[in-house]
Amino acid sequence: MAHPFVNDVRGMGPALSVGLISANLMALGADVERLEGAGARLAHFDVMDGNYVPMLTAGPPFIKAVKTAMMKDVHLMVREPLASLGDYVAAGADIITIHPDACVHPHRVLQVLGATAHRDRAERTVARGIALNPGAPVDVLDPFLDEIEMVLLVAINPGWGGQAFIPATLGRIEAVRRRILSSGREILIAVDGGITRRNVGQLAGRGVDIVVTGSAVFDGDLKANVDEMTRALRV
Repeated sequence: MAHPFVNDVRGMGPALSVGLISANLMALGADVERLEGAGARLAHFDVMDGNYVPMLTAGPPFIKAVKTAMMKDVHLMVREPLASLGDYVAAGADIITIHPDACVHPHRVLQVLGATAHRDRAERTVARGIALNPGAPVDVLDPFLDEIEMVLLVAINPGWGGQAFIPATLGRIEAVRRRILSSGREILIAVDGGITRRNVGQLAGRGVDIVVTGSAVFDGDLKANVDEMTRALRV
């Protein structure tokens, strides 16, 4: 049986998860309202610790402070997240994605999450994701397929701005899709990094459920950008 988060996302068709770190942080509440009004269904939070990746961003207080009907998609680019998982759950995370190479015991992190109730929906647990950096072979997933609800393929080297989408990601999507099909489990595929209004259409029809994007949405007419990118995904 699929996790409720998986069912929720699949019910949308391919969906955008919009990175709030690219919003106007001096007017974040207004930008969140604009996203909701534009029909965005997922808000993406890039959590970077300045250790696993060179950048340092926001943590649980920032995520908790964002009041929204959008699902909270939390991507932890941090070392040893086990001790802080409860803080992200308390911040309202709907899904928490970790990097297995950032953990000594990634299975333990996933097992704890799999037994942790959602803050606002006690009948469900927090969904779990595994992120693969561009240089990680897709067979890294194999030990985790029974413990996750989403695979996040990172299409840039995380932690540096201004990078272009790595084309090899397209082949990796298919390789991951085959592994998921062989597992017999209901697992979402997400892609994150370097995705713009010009190239998002490359992901259409490839079995991708979630596309993470940020500045491409906030640059110009937000609603028009959300509409354009969503249409391109659903061709």
